[in-house]
Amino acid sequence: MSKLNGKVAVVTGGNSGIGYASAAELKSQGASVVITGRNSEKVQAAAEELGVTGIVADVSDLSAIDSLVEQIKGEFGTVDILFVNAGIFQPAPVSQISEEMFDHQMGINFKGAVFTIEKFLSILKDGASIINLSSVNAYTGMPNTAVYAASKAALNSYTRTAATELAPRKIRVNAVNPGPVYTPIFGKTGMSEEQMNGFAEAMQNRIPLKRFGQPEDISKLVAFLASDDASFITGAEYNIDGGINVNPLVA
Repeated sequence: MSKLNGKVAVVTGGNSGIGYASAAELKSQGASVVITGRNSEKVQAAAEELGVTGIVADVSDLSAIDSLVEQIKGEFGTVDILFVNAGIFQPAPVSQISEEMFDHQMGINFKGAVFTIEKFLSILKDGASIINLSSVNAYTGMPNTAVYAASKAALNSYTRTAATELAPRKIRVNAVNPGPVYTPIFGKTGMSEEQMNGFAEAMQNRIPLKRFGQPEDISKLVAFLASDDASFITGAEYNIDGGINVNPLVA
């Protein structure tokens, strides 16, 4: 498969999980790939493993995004594929949401995503593909995810409007809504191992296909939306969740 030969792809938060798997898939299809992340050691290790370019950048820091864009412009010139994947998950019940927690999640999941796109537009080619990583949590009303879900719902709304406004440049903007996927993001929630195991078991029982997704499942969809095979798709949202959103009451 070399559907992305000659393309330059940028994956934010590409040092682990869905971003890492997507970077590997994009590279396997011929793209030159740049991954970003906040932790220099993790970014460097992932870049070496994948055989791609790694750049440290915190998407919650707008000046860091400016520097990222300048560095990529200097090395690659223009970008064909932008996978806005960087995000965090901090569960908390409605009665225990702090201002710091709100600002942190919204700052990365929504503000960071919006301004990543804003600042990359100057080096995105006409006809480029932007893929935003959202979540089925935008719709499910799952307990303890109020701010996370709101950040993803906001991103989906932004995706639709951006798709309309960028259409004159033939830039396509789509969102991918994963359901439960085995990624390191869950290890950063602050839950104990026992809580995590209980959460995973309860969640898996509610998925019609009776399994969690793998990062590689999501990467295939990302690569499709990045390719010319998806040239007539923009402003769309793709649920990739084992059926949990279409049938949330399955037990």
